[in-house]
Amino acid sequence: MATLETVIGLEVHVQLNTKSKIFSSDYNDFGNQPNSDVGAITLAHPGTLPMVSKEVIDMGMTLGIALEGTINRNLIFDRKNYFYPDLPKGYQITQDATPICEGGIIKIRSDDCPHFDVKLTKIHLEEDAGKSIHVKNADFTNLDLNRSGVPLLEIVTEPMITSSEQAGLCLIELRKLVRYLGVSDGNMERGSLRCDANISLRLHGATLGSKVEIKNMNSIKNVRKAIDHEVQRQTKMIVAGQAIISETRTYNADNNTSFGMRKKEELNDYRYFPEPDISPIIISDEWYESIKKSIPVLPDQVKRILIKDYGLPNYDAQLLSDDRSIAEYFFRTVNTCRHYKAVSNWIMGPIRSYLNENEMCIGNLNFCHSKLADLINAVQKREISLLDATQQAFGYLVKHPDVEVKDAIVTLGLAQVDDYDEVQQLIANVLADNPEKVREYQNGKKGILGMFMGLVMKKSDKRRNPQKVNTMIKENLKRIQ
Repeated sequence: MATLETVIGLEVHVQLNTKSKIFSSDYNDFGNQPNSDVGAITLAHPGTLPMVSKEVIDMGMTLGIALEGTINRNLIFDRKNYFYPDLPKGYQITQDATPICEGGIIKIRSDDCPHFDVKLTKIHLEEDAGKSIHVKNADFTNLDLNRSGVPLLEIVTEPMITSSEQAGLCLIELRKLVRYLGVSDGNMERGSLRCDANISLRLHGATLGSKVEIKNMNSIKNVRKAIDHEVQRQTKMIVAGQAIISETRTYNADNNTSFGMRKKEELNDYRYFPEPDISPIIISDEWYESIKKSIPVLPDQVKRILIKDYGLPNYDAQLLSDDRSIAEYFFRTVNTCRHYKAVSNWIMGPIRSYLNENEMCIGNLNFCHSKLADLINAVQKREISLLDATQQAFGYLVKHPDVEVKDAIVTLGLAQVDDYDEVQQLIANVLADNPEKVREYQNGKKGILGMFMGLVMKKSDKRRNPQKVNTMIKENLKRIQ
């Protein structure tokens, strides 16, 4: 049988982290008590009217411009007449004819695969539905309407993704971008970023086959697994001569299975019509330009700057540019510290470990960039060893953010003393006390150098520069005949 091609299109829903919901002043906050963020507009009480949040429009434009799409300057919201049991209105307010953005590109520039671009059909704004909680063995369903009215951006790709790997990379790039722009936390486990995948198989060059939509995927890993599972399922059916039914299926990650939810019609009759309670929104040139100017330097360009201007290796530049707050911390630090690679090593090493252990972001770290610069400069000047700086001074300074680096070094007794004559005498004593070990060293057992080093440092009552002591021991051993 001829080889089948996989064709995938993604529909990605991004919850925006605005203060309020899209059409009301109800709080947009995750994890609150069920039905605690629900007001009259969310409940669609008679006489209430939706009010469009400007912050939502701003975020929609921000993502659209960053993805190089075309922003519609005359926006009309539409009613989508599809029954949502957890939307009190009985319909959804969305965008059909005039999405906030048309076109656009997701640029995949991973070091692990060939670069490729995923074209977008559109990005549109809409409200999220509430959450139905089905109670086992009960004849009722609980409704939590806190999510009802939460602002969503739906990003629709063209059907041009060819593998689960590409789909995963596409989601990784989108998640990184929405976080970088500050429009969403992109947390899939909490539902801030949700993905539906439309999958079909075809012979090379043939028209698109019947597509199957896969839902209920709460991680990028599960998106990949679900796509692979669906490709295998469709391939087996085609080989067996069975027709692929265009349907919506849900995926169970626990046992890697899926089952049909409902058949898909060729053309969904949602009976869209302009939302009569919301006036058209005109995006002026001034408004558009203000959003365009507010967009930060994006990750790809940050990575190029880190490599070209700061001489960092590709690995460092990739990790630093993935997170906007991390990148900004680096740039602020190097304003007063020219040891660029050392700054990168600290951020990717001790600082990153501390953040992970304490489940916090760098914005909440009690260790400002100027302190990091001072500590690195102290290490470079041999005022403190790197080991002491990472294992003792760093933790102390985090707990005592008002203490200066030089004072912390003194308080902790970490200052390195370079008294040549005193160190020379210590080395002479150690070598004189261990003549047999000196002979072993002279006969080629170079590992003994570490033992000499340890004895010298142990006999000293002061902090010494390990590199300098090591060099001096070697020089003394050379002079012994």
